Amino acid sequence: MIFLALFLGFLPGFAWLVFYVKEEETHPEPKQLILFAFAAGIVSGLVAVVLENLFQTSAAGVGIGEFSLIALVVFALIEEVMKFFAAYLTIGKSQIARNPVDLMIYLIVAALGFATLENIGALASFWFTTRGTGSFAAGITLALSLRFVGATLLHSLTSGVVGYHWALGNLRRKATLYLTFGLLIATALHTFFNLLILNYGNVAYALVFLTLLGFFVLNDFEKLRTSLPPTQAE
Repeated sequence: MIFLALFLGFLPGFAWLVFYVKEEETHPEPKQLILFAFAAGIVSGLVAVVLENLFQTSAAGVGIGEFSLIALVVFALIEEVMKFFAAYLTIGKSQIARNPVDLMIYLIVAALGFATLENIGALASFWFTTRGTGSFAAGITLALSLRFVGATLLHSLTSGVVGYHWALGNLRRKATLYLTFGLLIATALHTFFNLLILNYGNVAYALVFLTLLGFFVLNDFEKLRTSLPPTQAE
């Protein structure tokens, strides 16, 4: 069963990865860097788990619950920052970082790696807590509903928002200011998504939210493309 959890855990991230890479076929990225960004995202997820556990231990001592608003904001901020660092370590100092659109792409790829680690953890936990009684169909349902179109898409979209502001900051030579603003927006969106799931428990509300957010992120892509000279936009 653990191997099935690994397979289903990787499936959503790889499916979205193929989708995003296909969308950028007119300006293909080096496959080695794409895979490195994906792997860096997985590693950043491990670091985020450690940081979140440290915060949770400290917060419990002062009466801050795991699902309180403060905790949700801190968890979201940790995850958005770690995904950014995964992309930054991949291309932050390279020539590729000069193309604004690429900053969004690599941040989204790193986010997919991050989400893949979460998926594996969620599915493995599902089977361990049910002591092997969870059916294959139940695992598929969890992977497709909560992870495939839920958390995985959320991570990629919020990182797209961060990537857009990072790119915009580079273009306007105010990278730190715009990046900080982008991380705060992504954290707020991430927190709102989690509140929807916790308070309503209905995936439909979350999907409507992600659909609207998706339109904004696609629009951000187009804004960056139109801001480039023809030689860079192609």
